[in-house]
Amino acid sequence: MQQVERTAAQLAEAAIMRAADEQRFIIALSGPPGAGKSTLSEMLVAEFSRRGQTAAIVPMDGFHLDNAVLEARGTLARKGAPFTFDADGYAVLLERLRKTPAAEVAVPVFDRVLDLARAGGRIIAPEHRFLIAEGNYLLLDEEPWVQLADMFDLTVMLKADPGELRRRLVDRWLAHGLDPDQALARALSNDIPNAELVVRNSRKADLEIRD
Repeated sequence: MQQVERTAAQLAEAAIMRAADEQRFIIALSGPPGAGKSTLSEMLVAEFSRRGQTAAIVPMDGFHLDNAVLEARGTLARKGAPFTFDADGYAVLLERLRKTPAAEVAVPVFDRVLDLARAGGRIIAPEHRFLIAEGNYLLLDEEPWVQLADMFDLTVMLKADPGELRRRLVDRWLAHGLDPDQALARALSNDIPNAELVVRNSRKADLEIRD
């Protein structure tokens, strides 16, 4: 945890230095599933607060397509892959946050317990100067994700050892009640291929951090 805190402090320092007098500054925090993006995002918000700055997280996961939509398309088993998100909708949200910093904006948030996105789950207020866009595919060099390239003031790629990623991804399914064989099968069929795609096809970030 101390390493995460140190990383958050370094990122906050870099962002504040780059932001200068900008009214709103958007950070892309990307990386494969299981790399620790959510934990680092929360730590980063706390670090900005300690420095007298206001920050909020704008999660890509809020744009998961609903299970009913994925089931109708026959892609429910691949939930979490790039094509199971509304990338265009996320791009529109980021543009709105950039162009209307004085407005209060409601953003969707994914509820892992309910396994669905809750519309208006979080409010981005005008006082939130630093926004942390957090998600797997923010730097993916493929359509339609490439449209996000010009929307970030600072890009960060969080990396982790492949073996450690595999362990974490299997552990996620174990926590959902699957037995070890089922958990491994779920990770190998979807999560790990998604992680490999992020590592292989993402654009180079301004900063790279190894977990």
